[in-house]
Amino acid sequence: MRVMRLHASYRELGGEDVSVRTEVAALRAAGHEVDTFFRANDDAVSGGAARAAAQLWRTAFDRRLYAEVRARCRAFRPDVAHADNLWFALSPSVHRACRDEGVPTVQSLRNYRLLCVGATLMRDGAPCERCVGGSPWPGVANRCYRDSTPLSAAVARMILENRRRGTWLRDVDRFVAPSTFARAKFVAGGLPADRIVVKPNCCPDPGAPGGHGRGALFVGRLSAEKGVHTLLDAWRRTPGAPLEIVGDGPERARLEQFTVDHRLTGVVFAGRGSRDDVLAAMQRAAFVVVPSESYETFGRVVPEAFACARPVIVSDLGAPRELVSVGETGLAFTSGDPVSLGGAVDRLLRDPSLAERMGRTARARYLRDYTPAANVARLETIYADAIASHDTARREVRDEAL
Repeated sequence: MRVMRLHASYRELGGEDVSVRTEVAALRAAGHEVDTFFRANDDAVSGGAARAAAQLWRTAFDRRLYAEVRARCRAFRPDVAHADNLWFALSPSVHRACRDEGVPTVQSLRNYRLLCVGATLMRDGAPCERCVGGSPWPGVANRCYRDSTPLSAAVARMILENRRRGTWLRDVDRFVAPSTFARAKFVAGGLPADRIVVKPNCCPDPGAPGGHGRGALFVGRLSAEKGVHTLLDAWRRTPGAPLEIVGDGPERARLEQFTVDHRLTGVVFAGRGSRDDVLAAMQRAAFVVVPSESYETFGRVVPEAFACARPVIVSDLGAPRELVSVGETGLAFTSGDPVSLGGAVDRLLRDPSLAERMGRTARARYLRDYTPAANVARLETIYADAIASHDTARREVRDEAL
């Protein structure tokens, strides 16, 4: 197929950016021709406050981008267009542009931006569904985007403007949610259930896994919703046990001080690392912990751990829980409960053979569900369905006109 991918990359590289790049590479490796219409959020704000404000205001429906994408469609002639993150260097207007050029469209749902001003369904450190299925204005009152009323208002305007225009009901043929958990939230938020398909993210195969490691690994942003404070509190019950933390973020200084105050000598903060650094850390560990206390839409570190034959301990909140088969590929604990987490950690620390058995099953699960080849096969089906749905809708419009 000829596929056009549209994506606004984040100012700080994140899991969504990595997932998009991985899918593009996998599609090309499978023989599909992919044209990337990418914009960088960094570039959108590089011209100063006035330029950034203008861009944020235009994002609701950017007519200049609409014209650019229509021209790109005429030049490339894609069979299907697949949009990922649109905030804020792109705009939902890209869907109308594709529709007006007769191109079927797909929209990834890797964050909750269409429902939530903050895009995370979180407020004050806890899950929040106040705006799901309703008005986004409570998100403005609570300054849910970057703790700013004007910026939050710009996001709310984008949400409301595209509801008014019918962008998601008329201009998108298929939505792709990375988990059934995320799909349920978007259905509750008003997106058409019959158009939302679940397709997990993928990650490249790191190759044959190494031997059994020691201790645990956390990989991710060091922010409150990731649950690292709960992890460290649980680690007080396992004195001296190895725990490597790969990542950085606003909570790092506080977390490091906690380890000093409580003499957690086995804890190492490795800082932000490359993918190779993360894979090496996974090989050193016996298992991976994902203690998230937010509504994650997926949890990319889970299949990455599976690929390295490492079981995963996950909280019972959000999408990561559905990726782990308890007792087969990992364990689960009660979100935010250090005692519950400590029990799961202690079980794997005391029984290395159990971790190894789970790791072998996790590796088999990766090979079945999370390889780039498996991802491409699912994408091909989604694209074919989007094309068929688009063609059916056009025929119905033509027949009504006659």
